[in-house]
Amino acid sequence: MRSLDIGATGMLAQQMNVDTISNNIANMTTTGFKKQRLEFKDLMYQHLSRPGATSSTAGTVIPAGLSLGLGVKPSATYRSHEQGTLQITDGDMDLAINGRGFFQIELPSGETAYTRAGSFQMNQDGEIVTSEGYRLLPGITVPSDAVYVEVNTQGEVLAKMPAQVAMQNLGQIELANFVNPAGLESVGDTMFMETEASGAAIAGIPGETNFGTIKQGVLEQSNVDSVKEITLLITAQRAYEMNSNVISTSDEMMDTVNQLR
Repeated sequence: MRSLDIGATGMLAQQMNVDTISNNIANMTTTGFKKQRLEFKDLMYQHLSRPGATSSTAGTVIPAGLSLGLGVKPSATYRSHEQGTLQITDGDMDLAINGRGFFQIELPSGETAYTRAGSFQMNQDGEIVTSEGYRLLPGITVPSDAVYVEVNTQGEVLAKMPAQVAMQNLGQIELANFVNPAGLESVGDTMFMETEASGAAIAGIPGETNFGTIKQGVLEQSNVDSVKEITLLITAQRAYEMNSNVISTSDEMMDTVNQLR
């Protein structure tokens, strides 16, 4: 019976849906995390009678035909890059992007990764790095005798030095943007990599057109809405149960046929 296979595809699809929602809920408090949504599409159809085919030698046409769908499958996980809530932390190296754009991070491999998580620190050389020690690009080094560091909304890193009235400009933070941010590849650690689907990275200065501004002492929180996720989780659970009922009903029908004398 086709319904057995169809119900199984529905259960597998909803299982992956629950996995996706679970990952969103698990990262509710992850800085800069962007939630995902699973997309589905129907499987191929078995055409017992094709619409538009002729049904007689007189040229009469079948208006609708007879087609049977063979189930469902996950087609894509779409990542939502909408802005998360900005939370004040007062940390000198805590930076948030208010608007579009990504921080650029240099990986040990030499490749560039992109992130919205701005919980930066300084390493032993005074360089601004992530919690894993990966450098923020372009590389900016803070002198060891700096009294304090200030990052303005345009991404300029300024330091107050001893016996100096004017602030010393240490460098300029550049952001990267993409034509299709949803096409970025997730690689963990709240980082993304460029792909053909995302398009090439477009670098720019914070505050310019299509680029957000920098907020110091602020972190962007996850954009996961717990109420929506729990609602989606309940819906996925009910859909899983209904597909399970399809399999149970099909099994009962087969059992009835087996008992015929």
